[in-house]
Amino acid sequence: MDRSQLRAARALLGWSQERLAEASGVSVPTIKRLEPGEGVVRTRVQTLMKLRSALEAAGIAFTDGDEPGVRRVRKP
Repeated sequence: MDRSQLRAARALLGWSQERLAEASGVSVPTIKRLEPGEGVVRTRVQTLMKLRSALEAAGIAFTDGDEPGVRRVRKP
């Protein structure tokens, strides 16, 4: 997951960093550390999977390939 995908997914849902922390079980300070900048999110696989699972459960689909992105697939 790219850092921009993480920010975009949260924005599509209208979630604060606190809401994402609550849904994923990842701390707010960790989310604040992971979001800024560009490029791939560098963290433990377990943390990444928690974030991705929470966002996917809320209706986010991650698109990968040459131009990574996100889209909303359903309303929670």
